Amino acid sequence: GILQQVERARDDLEDQRGAATGRLAIALPPSVGRTLTAPLVKAFREQLPRANLSIVEGLSTYALEWLVIGRVDCAVVYNVTPSPAIDLQPLLDEPLYLVSARPPRARRIGPPLSLREVAEHELVIPSRPHSMRMLLEAALAGEGCRARVALEIESVPAILDLVQQGGCHALLAENAIRGSGQPEAFQLRPIAPPLVATLWMATSALRPRGLLIERATVIVKDLLRQRAG
Repeated sequence: GILQQVERARDDLEDQRGAATGRLAIALPPSVGRTLTAPLVKAFREQLPRANLSIVEGLSTYALEWLVIGRVDCAVVYNVTPSPAIDLQPLLDEPLYLVSARPPRARRIGPPLSLREVAEHELVIPSRPHSMRMLLEAALAGEGCRARVALEIESVPAILDLVQQGGCHALLAENAIRGSGQPEAFQLRPIAPPLVATLWMATSALRPRGLLIERATVIVKDLLRQRAG
């Protein structure tokens, strides 16, 4: 802990000189990590050559814990509950889809369905308090229905493997499908009205953000918007 404080003090001095230097540890959610990691590393090397980047992957709940204890300096997280210890900046809104194994000759983007229709499908979904799970359950409660949970799985690749086998469905953003390595294997059905998850950049409210985090936030936001577009 003392060494980390010394390192951060050194970085603060460099920030005052206008140089974004030092080491930045950032946490990414699994649905984003596979598509964002390589371009993020490339952008850091080009735009912040004097900085060192460390990337860890984890669900938003874990990422916020790592942020509080100082394991990471910032985290890209989904729909989080505001906290006095956490500062949040919005990055991107992502619509969620009902994801299924794609039938032969079917279109990749299927017809839209309602929340009540989503409730009729058996889902492979993370356990509470995962942000996607809480978002879905709150929306379904407003319709007077509940999710049919077939399996609780925390791993996005494992969820997609189970969906691809057929019989179960998932609720995911398109980023997760793009990062699967075989997006054409899945059919995505939009939800009407849209169910939207927001990606945030989370930082500690108890530590100064610093120039390096400010620059990293801009880079991450630009990359996410490019990939969403």
